[in-house]
Amino acid sequence: MTEKEILDELGRIEVRTGAERTIKSYVLRSNTLDDGQRRLVCDQYENYCVGFHDGFIDPHSLFKDPSKEVIVEIGFGMGTSTQVIAQERDGYNYLCLEVYLQGFVKLLRDVSAKGQENIKLMRFNAVDVLERMIPPSSIAGFHIFFPDPWPKKRHHKRRLIQSGFVHLLATRLVKGGYIYCVTDWEEYAQWMMEVLSGEELLENPFGGFCPPVAWRPMTKFEKKGLDKDYVINELWFTRI
Repeated sequence: MTEKEILDELGRIEVRTGAERTIKSYVLRSNTLDDGQRRLVCDQYENYCVGFHDGFIDPHSLFKDPSKEVIVEIGFGMGTSTQVIAQERDGYNYLCLEVYLQGFVKLLRDVSAKGQENIKLMRFNAVDVLERMIPPSSIAGFHIFFPDPWPKKRHHKRRLIQSGFVHLLATRLVKGGYIYCVTDWEEYAQWMMEVLSGEELLENPFGGFCPPVAWRPMTKFEKKGLDKDYVINELWFTRI
């Protein structure tokens, strides 16, 4: 790919435009790269990144070792926990989705510096990726850590965890696959519990919130919440 093709691909993050646009769960922040970031992206894009493709693919085929099951992380932020989890749970491949450009570039820099071959990055709207690229019954798990709680009632429609989206996730899971969500916003935790519990393709093996998962590292963001006495709620649902 040429530099222009790579940068054009990186700048295109959704399928629907204009009147077709749906409610977004995210707000785009800085959308510019400095010279060093641009060089990094152009040098490493084809090694560690995946462009959007309108048509089902085998997600295993994206990785050097296609025998490993695939985990999808939605909204990895700065990617700190993503990289640690991928190192410690290296029996899986990780397809990581994020629209925040600075976080995308940071994780790209980190994984390319360490040569982590079980991580691929996409800068694209997760709904489009799951609807159009990822076939049913192909994903071993979804990680959704600290999604924007959109706390104001008039903004609840922008929350990522909605019944339609959860059903989409469930259809993409293999039997026994999981959805693992974490939030420090108590009301959103209850919202998540209600929505996930209402999906007939899923079951809750814990009967409520799950105990802390040992392999998920604590981030600076999470520690700030704990310092403010926020309660961390974790949810784990599996595909029936």
